[in-house]
Amino acid sequence: MLTQTQPDFLIRSREFEPAYLKLYRSGELQRRAKEAVAGLAHCLVCPRDCGVDRLAGKTAACKTGRYARVASHFPHFGEEDCLRGWDGSGTIFFSMCNLRCVFCQNYDISQAGEGQVTKPGRLAGMMLELQAMGCHNLNFVTPEHVVPQILETLVIAVEHGLCLPIVYNTSAYDSPESLRYLDGVVDIYMPDFKIWDERMALKYLLAKDYPEAARRAIKEMHRQVGELKFDESGLAKRGVLVRHLVMPGDIAGTQEITKFLADEVSPHTYVNLMAQYYPAGRVTGEKFSEINRRITRPELAEAIEAAREAGLYRFDERRGVVLR
Repeated sequence: MLTQTQPDFLIRSREFEPAYLKLYRSGELQRRAKEAVAGLAHCLVCPRDCGVDRLAGKTAACKTGRYARVASHFPHFGEEDCLRGWDGSGTIFFSMCNLRCVFCQNYDISQAGEGQVTKPGRLAGMMLELQAMGCHNLNFVTPEHVVPQILETLVIAVEHGLCLPIVYNTSAYDSPESLRYLDGVVDIYMPDFKIWDERMALKYLLAKDYPEAARRAIKEMHRQVGELKFDESGLAKRGVLVRHLVMPGDIAGTQEITKFLADEVSPHTYVNLMAQYYPAGRVTGEKFSEINRRITRPELAEAIEAAREAGLYRFDERRGVVLR
């Protein structure tokens, strides 16, 4: 039995329905999907604002055309306990990304393009397969650049019985336009606030505007769904869960990020301070040597203390991470 149940953060199972079902019944989900897909003709899906015609197969920053690319779909047991539960989080890994994180631990998927072009009918089938396996939710990983494709697929999936909560598992490099389409669709937003300083963002993410975009996006996510709430068994049902990867030498700016969350989002924000950083992607002893190591116990302790001093108190407890 899971234990993240406090009276102020409880949604009773009998009172919960995935948000998108109401939009579907009203016809609004179908309208948004049609409008969002049409917008691919001059793509502004993410903050890159590339403006290319993805309907015609043109690509730019995300290297994704008319249809999404999917690397894998499976019940994921490595997510937070409140998401994975006992039957897993129904994870769909989308290929490619609108960021270029030099330390990406999914580099083959996010930048090398591993995966297959997947049309809406097949993508809907993946969603329904995960539901049939007993997964507690649908977990869209790296969805920032394929919001229109997700929306059009949801229409098909709902028509065939989809009724799982949606987890939007994002880098937080999301556009206001896409978040507007997702209002009333997503149940759980899970942004990973990576880096606070724009100079560091340019160096390590190749996106100088990332910090401002992430702050704006997380505020909007919280406006839509509020603090993270759980059902009686401890499964997350609705709200914002913020991830933050603690980095060597605090290049991420953990103190500033946690203070922002407490002061400008909510002191009740549920946060996962992640300790599992390891050198990956383009990080080597020659390139980005300053982050070519794991974090230490003191670095993690400092991050946790900074978050507590900022006023945060709802922390996800992770197991099995070995630090020096």
